Amino acid sequence: MTEGEIEAQLATLTSLRAAIGQAIVGQAEVVEQLLIGLIAGGHCLLEGVPGLGKTLLVRSLGEALHLDFRRVQFTPDLMPSDILGTELLEEDHGTGKRHFRFQPGPVFTNLLLADELNRTPPKTQAALLEAMQERTVSYGGVTHPLPQPFFVLATQNPLEQAGTYPLPEAQLDRFLLHIRVGYPSEAEERAILAQTTGSGMPAVPRVMEGAAVLSLQALVRQVHLSDGLLDWITRIVRASRPGDGVPDVVTRYVRWGAGPRAGQSLVLAAKARALIHGRLAATREDIAALAGPVLRHRLLLSFAAEAEGMDADAVVAGLVAGVGGPVG
Repeated sequence: MTEGEIEAQLATLTSLRAAIGQAIVGQAEVVEQLLIGLIAGGHCLLEGVPGLGKTLLVRSLGEALHLDFRRVQFTPDLMPSDILGTELLEEDHGTGKRHFRFQPGPVFTNLLLADELNRTPPKTQAALLEAMQERTVSYGGVTHPLPQPFFVLATQNPLEQAGTYPLPEAQLDRFLLHIRVGYPSEAEERAILAQTTGSGMPAVPRVMEGAAVLSLQALVRQVHLSDGLLDWITRIVRASRPGDGVPDVVTRYVRWGAGPRAGQSLVLAAKARALIHGRLAATREDIAALAGPVLRHRLLLSFAAEAEGMDADAVVAGLVAGVGGPVG
């Protein structure tokens, strides 16, 4: 790509952020991480208590992208076929013969909002595993490809709330980023009240086509990452696994560490963040900023961590500090 084409691509990202800002007040870091997941080609899990605008944020992104967008409200009685699709028995009125026809479910879209994913039982949660990893759906011995790009944005409520089911580790590992949505500041909350209680809601303009998303995803993989930073990411991920020579915080508070997919996610996320900030080379700051969102859902903490009030973010911070900085 020429320099002019790259600048044009980066301009679309700026326009996309501005379009989302038409409906979302504040949450700049959350929006940035959501865009990182989009252009890195991964899925995102947003966690926060109800009423913080998680669904509105994802819907605003869907409106800003000229892509097919569908929303599924996950409930305790939702079945896998409600997501993937099912086979219908049809009769040819001319010949009288009957045959099965696959009726695609809502997962056959570009942008899927899985709302309150952890309010449905594990059987239905697992229905998304193949779609998220392989971008296909297998049904009745036939594999059906999903549209491209394919992006799952899932929201979940904190596990302490009633009626929630923990997501299985295999599914959590498929999410590139685990994004935590916190309460707004006082000024932001006042702006939310003013913006959402008037006679009209601001419209979100459509600013990006599917081809532009795929082009940005390809551009992310061309962003430079030095050998020293690649070594640092490798050491961070490997140090998250309990064993000899790992930081003390891991030995005390972690039962199971992150797998190789965490390293892949951290590399791609760091490259995507560099691109969003207008750089064609990832830096130490990109990696440090995304270590928490990449690793927090991939660490299985011990009972000692829960007893002493250590959450995953504190463990990741101690892990990164214990590993030290990149060499060279």
